[in-house]
Amino acid sequence: MIRATAALLGLVLLPTGRAASADAAVPLGAAGLAETRTTKTLADGVTLTRIVRGAGRASTDEINTTNRGPWVINVLTIDPGETRGHLRATYGPDLAGTETTTDLVRSSGALAGINASFFTFSANPEYRGEPVGLGLYDGKLLSEPTTNPDEADFVVDADTNRVLVGRLGWSGSVRNERSGATLPLEYLNHPPVVPASCAELGDQTACGAAGDVARFDPEFAAATPSGPGVEVVLDDQGCVVDTFGTRGRKLADDQTSLQATGRDAAALLRVAADGCLEETSTLVDEHGDEVPAGGALFGVTGRYRLLADGEIAVPPGSGGLYGRNPRTVAGVAEDGRIMLVTIDGRMATSVGTTLAETAAVARALGMHDAINLDGGGSATMSVKGDLVNKPCGSRERAVGDALVFVNSRY
Repeated sequence: MIRATAALLGLVLLPTGRAASADAAVPLGAAGLAETRTTKTLADGVTLTRIVRGAGRASTDEINTTNRGPWVINVLTIDPGETRGHLRATYGPDLAGTETTTDLVRSSGALAGINASFFTFSANPEYRGEPVGLGLYDGKLLSEPTTNPDEADFVVDADTNRVLVGRLGWSGSVRNERSGATLPLEYLNHPPVVPASCAELGDQTACGAAGDVARFDPEFAAATPSGPGVEVVLDDQGCVVDTFGTRGRKLADDQTSLQATGRDAAALLRVAADGCLEETSTLVDEHGDEVPAGGALFGVTGRYRLLADGEIAVPPGSGGLYGRNPRTVAGVAEDGRIMLVTIDGRMATSVGTTLAETAAVARALGMHDAINLDGGGSATMSVKGDLVNKPCGSRERAVGDALVFVNSRY
């Protein structure tokens, strides 16, 4: 159970309402560049705007430096006061797998959507779709926020389409109800690492080096991660069903499991012995106040907050993620309108934006708070199951999860 209060200090809880759409030119490139906008209504309270700034094509050697563009920006705007639908996050058949944004839009019956969280990608090919940070779906926390200060979270209540923007924290533990023995959790649905010094040790309970403790849900994958360590399977009451000296099990829909490596393997067996376990999982805001979670909450993670209370919040930096890239942005206006944006990049027909340029665009579009979601080859927007933008690369990239708008009540 996730403990929560109504306190939301440190996050932004915006009311629904109406305000004029931002119509000023986006602050990209030289002054006076040609800029065209076309807007169409997709549903009540939902519009799609395409912005093209600059003209012609950029040469390959000037994509990262030109002040002439061109830039292609797609903006999906959702007005909570007018729409009959809801915004949510989805990850497809299982959390660890990847699907294209287009497929995620189609399979969820959504009208439109964008790619969302950064995910493990090549760092862990077996579970490449696992979110790097917050993963909150239908009120269930499946991936914990990271401790990386550069990351920020976007949370939406699908009942009201109210948005929270900020950096969440998390703590978790399990406690034996009979003995009172307690063990901290380090991860949710993230493969534990076997200490290098014990990599050849089949029995991890004999390891003296610190390992990891992780909880797994049946939503993670067809089976939990396999390898050295211990695994304790629990029923829906938290009572021990079985204990194993290695990791890797198929979970029933009403089961969860705990895995441990290193010296934490022996600690888990002690805590789980002869009893039922009570789990505590607590989300908090930047001030340490607990954040409510329930059946209508969805949350994804981004890297770098672009805007905070209308002010640009991007830290200084250059190259890599700071440089010109395709971008995906999620943000909210002061009146509560939600904006989901893609900016095409790394192409002659749209050069992309630096992190600072992305923040400036978000503010010009009328956002009050915004985060930078996974971009690069992942930056994708789909409407009615068809691509709207032009992702860089030879084909649409499979991603970990997506923010999708479903044109019906939650």
